[in-house]
Amino acid sequence: MLYDIISERHAPPYRISSPGDAYTVLKRYANARTERFLVVLLNGAHDVVSVRIITVGLLNRTIVHPREVFRPAIVENAAAILLSHNHPSCRLDPSQEDLDITKRLQDAGELLGIPVLDHLIIGRTGFYSMVEHGQMTVR
Repeated sequence: MLYDIISERHAPPYRISSPGDAYTVLKRYANARTERFLVVLLNGAHDVVSVRIITVGLLNRTIVHPREVFRPAIVENAAAILLSHNHPSCRLDPSQEDLDITKRLQDAGELLGIPVLDHLIIGRTGFYSMVEHGQMTVR
């Protein structure tokens, strides 16, 4: 046997059917003092497979590369992903850099066959969904 099972978690699946559902999974990261870029891996029924911290940045910036975002999605056989990052400033509106990386990651996901369903910016006051605000469309 190659792998020993240390423990198994038998929690019921948590299904994402709206940005609010995604925020419920992500809100624990909203109060971080530095930016964190997260990816939520989903199975074909949009149940959460896992949440991964991709990068931890500075007060107001983090570097994100498609290779790092999609690596866990490929390894864990995700059918789709959700993107998220926090804004420590509590301003939830996306910057031009946020919009640019979202487009770049959507293009990469399309090439890989792993759709990006939304990008949520989270903070202490709530969340901003790029899909809900027309900043991106699901392809």
